[in-house]
Amino acid sequence: MATFSSTHCPSYSYPSSIKGGKNQRLAFSSSFPRLSVPAEAKFFLQSQTSSHQNAVLMQDGAVATKVNPVEKETPLKKLKNELLSVTSSEEWDEKGCFDINENESTVSITVVGASGDLAKKKIFPALFALYYEDCLPKHFTVYGYARSKMTDAELRNMVSKTLTCRIDKRENCGEKMDQFLKRCFYHSGQYDSEENFAQLDKKLKEHEGGRVSNRLFYLSIPPNIFIDAVKCASLSASSGNGWTRVIVEKPFGRDSESSAALTRALKQYLAEDQIFRIDHYLGKELVENLSVLRFSNLIFEPLWSRQYIRNVQLIFSEDFGTEGRGGYFDHYGIIRDIMQNHLLQILALFAMETPVSLDAEDIRNEKVKVLRSMRPLQLDDVVIGQYKSHTKGGITYPAYTDDNTVPKDSLTPTFAAAALFIDNARWDGVPFLMKAGKALHNKRAEIRVQFRHVPGNLYNRNFGTDLDRATNELVIRVQPDEAIYLKINNKVPGLGMRLDRSNLNLHYAARYSKEIPDAYERLLLDAIEGERRLFIRSDELNAAWALFTPVLKELEEKKIIPEYYPYGSRGPVGAHYLAARYSVRWGDLGVDQ
Repeated sequence: MATFSSTHCPSYSYPSSIKGGKNQRLAFSSSFPRLSVPAEAKFFLQSQTSSHQNAVLMQDGAVATKVNPVEKETPLKKLKNELLSVTSSEEWDEKGCFDINENESTVSITVVGASGDLAKKKIFPALFALYYEDCLPKHFTVYGYARSKMTDAELRNMVSKTLTCRIDKRENCGEKMDQFLKRCFYHSGQYDSEENFAQLDKKLKEHEGGRVSNRLFYLSIPPNIFIDAVKCASLSASSGNGWTRVIVEKPFGRDSESSAALTRALKQYLAEDQIFRIDHYLGKELVENLSVLRFSNLIFEPLWSRQYIRNVQLIFSEDFGTEGRGGYFDHYGIIRDIMQNHLLQILALFAMETPVSLDAEDIRNEKVKVLRSMRPLQLDDVVIGQYKSHTKGGITYPAYTDDNTVPKDSLTPTFAAAALFIDNARWDGVPFLMKAGKALHNKRAEIRVQFRHVPGNLYNRNFGTDLDRATNELVIRVQPDEAIYLKINNKVPGLGMRLDRSNLNLHYAARYSKEIPDAYERLLLDAIEGERRLFIRSDELNAAWALFTPVLKELEEKKIIPEYYPYGSRGPVGAHYLAARYSVRWGDLGVDQ
């Protein structure tokens, strides 16, 4: 995903990685030293013919313990370097990849919270899609772990109902589905039981069969039990001789303090490079394309600054309400649920300086710089709203507080708009306007870049007094119906001089025949391969919360009443006044959106 040569999933690394590039996508991980095993070096150096002995050695050291990092000149490190130097550069060019199966390693993927909606609707289908496209290693096992009592057959039956061969219509779809389900197993246990996780560890070893064991845990569980599950997985079910990684779902706390406490607790059992904080919006195709659009197209990079850009808008809207999730949502609200993570992460990617390389750390370093350069958010620059009941076409839509799981006097915002500023040389004075809401008139997520007016425009009179109609605008539509289009002014054919605003449109469905992978597929594959570029580092998280925590506390302490807007409308009027204060018109409200 990090390099242009990544076009086919069976490649578990890229030629650029092997020839000295920083984007190594091999299955070796710097997290290895954290999980030390007494016989780990012996295991790698023994002949592969003594597989029975290897299995014994692995099981002897399967319990993870916290130790000091391994010195650089370990036999393991030496072996890794030798593996990388075995093949000549010509052979690398010919193969195009490093076959992760050659070292007979295995990947065990444990979905913690396997009976939940996220696991059923997103995680298992994403894993199957990766298997369908031959993106998973030869030896892999998927385990579901939850408190619910269930057999392997019952898990497979549950999972099979959500699997589809949506990527293409191969005739062997049913066969591939059966093969995938045969690799899915289930273990019932408590999230805070080391004994239950030790039982899981025993089952995983049986499937790993003495190979180098790499383990990925996906925590699809509520945040209040994250730490218990991480502790038990780390102490009782970590890999003894490979890597162990943990994917953590948002929310990452409610504010700076709770987020920092969660990070400290996680780091008692895991190193930072073992923690993969997932924000699925970073896995969306158009978000990933942001850096390609900007850094590989000469026409955009010179314009990407305050000199030519008048404002940037990040817009997220859903055409439905909380609908049963009100209890969870009421504890967080739209700012924490959408703006502090999804939209702010997109903003950081959009506004960052050119990184030194495509290495994960270089990219994340630049994102942190953007977040730390942002002006503290003021209450005056925030508008909040909450949807109310509305009848349309004979159908009555409920208010937010009509949800049985929501308190009747709740002030939790279901809509928010904010004006943010980046105090650096590139973006000084440019308003970055965010808005996010539920129960609005449509469903969309997009980035809109409005450019400045043309100085001394000879055709101003053709636009009348509405100069905004003459403004060029770049729109990156993340969802639905992915597209990138540029609004330009154009002469309408004919004898007169009549101007029209037209779109130069890259519509993904029309341009590319291949269906766009789901964000979870990309992020799961990256986690398996150890690619951290699309995951959130702890200092990124700290900087993001530092920006929003003060205004969130002020909203709650002052009990600011949200502006009510009808279900299915365009949101509160206050959002338009906020934009107008900075001479901005929301781009998604015009007739030619």
